[in-house]
Amino acid sequence: MKKYDVAVVGATGAVGEQMLSILAQRKFPVNNVYAVASSRSAGKKVSFGDAEIEVHDLTKFDFSKTHIGLFSPGASISKEYAPKAAAQGCVVVDNTSQFRYEDDIPLVVPEVNAHQIANYKTRGIIANPNCSTIQMLVALKPLQDAVGIERINVATYQAVSGTGKEAIDELDQQCRAIFNNEPIKCDVYPKQIAFNALPHIDMFMENGYTKEEMKMVWETQKIMEDDSILVNPTTVRIPVKYGHSEAVHIELKEKLTAQKARDLLAAAPGIVVIDEHKDGGYPTAVSEGEGTDPVYVGRIREDISHPRGLNMWVVSDNLRKGAALNSIQIAEVLIKNHI
Repeated sequence: MKKYDVAVVGATGAVGEQMLSILAQRKFPVNNVYAVASSRSAGKKVSFGDAEIEVHDLTKFDFSKTHIGLFSPGASISKEYAPKAAAQGCVVVDNTSQFRYEDDIPLVVPEVNAHQIANYKTRGIIANPNCSTIQMLVALKPLQDAVGIERINVATYQAVSGTGKEAIDELDQQCRAIFNNEPIKCDVYPKQIAFNALPHIDMFMENGYTKEEMKMVWETQKIMEDDSILVNPTTVRIPVKYGHSEAVHIELKEKLTAQKARDLLAAAPGIVVIDEHKDGGYPTAVSEGEGTDPVYVGRIREDISHPRGLNMWVVSDNLRKGAALNSIQIAEVLIKNHI
C-alpha cells in the first residue's frame, strides 16, 4: 500500500489533537506525520498513536515534503498558509471557515458530495464544512435523495468545545464556582454558560441571524448543490463539553412516512438510528455522541402541523465527525480516487 506524508496544522488545538488521534485509529496509510503549530508551540511533543512527535514551527515548515495537509489553525492562519502549502504540492483539507464559500473550492461531506473532491485540483484546497452543518446534512442526504427537501427548520444545541479549549475551561471554572458559592467569571462567552443556554453563536449579521446560523444556510445549499432549499436556523450554545444536538424539522417535496424515513436512514452510511418510543430510546450527546464517529438520529416522526413534514433529533461529536473525522474521510477519498 502506498503511504503518504501528512501535516497536521494546528496540531496543539482541540481539533488538531483529534486529527492525530483519528489518523492513528483509522490506520491512515501514513509514512511521516508532521505536527505543525505556531512558533509558541514549536518543540513541544504531541501524541500520535503510541508515539510522541515534535511540533514544528508553521512559519518555517516546508510543505513540499508532504502530500496532504490537514489544517485547523484558525481562519486567518489558513488564509495565509493554505495557499502556500498548496503551491508547494500539498493538498490542503482546511477545517476553518476561510475557504468554504469560494466557488472554486469544494466544500465536502463525504457521505453527501464526495464527487466534489475531484475539484481540488483548481486551487489545491478542499474545505471542511461547519460542524453543525455536517451532521445535519449526513442525516438529510438520504431523504433529499428519496423525495427532495423544500425547507429546513433547525435549532442546534452546541457543545462548548466548538469554541475551543478555553471555553471548556470556562465551563469547568463556572461549575466549580457555582458549587463553591464563588463569583462567576465570563471571559469567553458574554453570559454565564454553566447551567444556561445562549442563543448566540458567532457574530450577529445585519439580518438578525448570527454568522453560525448563516453558515448553515450557505453551506447546505452549496453542499446539496441546490440553492432552492430554504434553511431557517437558530443556533444555541449549551453547557455540554462534546457533542452537538439538533432538532431538525423538514418540509419534503413528497410525503414520507416515519417508518420509511427510519429505513432510509438506517441504510445510509455514517448514520446510526436510535429511535424507540420509550424512556432513553433516543441518542444524546453525552451517552452516544461523545468520542464516537457516527451521526445518530432519533425522535423520527411525522409533523402533525404539515402534510409533508418530518421531524428528527440529530446528535454527533462535533470534534470528530464535525471536524477531524470529516477531514480525514475527505483525505481517505482523496488517496483512494485522486492522488
